[in-house]
Amino acid sequence: MLRILAAFMMFTRLPFWRVVNVPAEYFKQVVPLWPLTGWLTAGCSVIVLYAVSLFLPLHTALLLAIITRLLLTGCLHEDGLADFFDGFGGGTSRERILAIMKDSHIGTYGVTGLIAYFAMNYSLLSHLPPEILGSVMLAADPFSKGVASMTINRLPYVRKEEDSKNKLIYNRMTASDYILAALFAVLPLLWLPRPEYLAAVILPLMVWFFLTSWINKKIQGYTGDCCGALFLLCETCFYLGIALVACHLYPLR
Repeated sequence: MLRILAAFMMFTRLPFWRVVNVPAEYFKQVVPLWPLTGWLTAGCSVIVLYAVSLFLPLHTALLLAIITRLLLTGCLHEDGLADFFDGFGGGTSRERILAIMKDSHIGTYGVTGLIAYFAMNYSLLSHLPPEILGSVMLAADPFSKGVASMTINRLPYVRKEEDSKNKLIYNRMTASDYILAALFAVLPLLWLPRPEYLAAVILPLMVWFFLTSWINKKIQGYTGDCCGALFLLCETCFYLGIALVACHLYPLR
């Protein structure tokens, strides 16, 4: 239970710290439970989506659903995505990339990347058939977090613990951790209304493999910003895969 609370405290801004004091060691073991936090953040977003859609246009409800997750996570992953774009866009060496990503200021690459990310996600989701929109969001968040969680075993952490933003380094996942992460990531795919939509998992897996290989080539490891960026980019690719399948199933849309 303490490990679950640690995951919720690490990856959301909900005040679970008021409930119990979690020892620091548990925060190093939260990555396998990252997909579980996706159940919470996606669930809250979808509740807002359908509740607001009862009295406001669906596009407005979708925008408020997206904002809901931003509030729940404190823009944690979006901050990582902006730093990722700034670092790899503006850095010409390993040391420069790491220095830029650690800088709290946002640059041109970060701003442009965030605009493109939000525009792409909103465009893809807003054009999905309304009857599948919520189920897609419920599946995409946990699955993409599960994919991104594999990064900590594929790549080494590039900084020293005292130099990291959270002042800790995640423990590498054991075999049982992998099973746990996979379970929490894959089960929400059952929300997808038709088996054809399962093809959407291929694109994020391919993009994750390509990006982690490229990140390793550039900085010889990963940072927390890389994990956050990989989650969001994999999620966008999941939505893109869903949209491609939907276009095939609903050619008139």
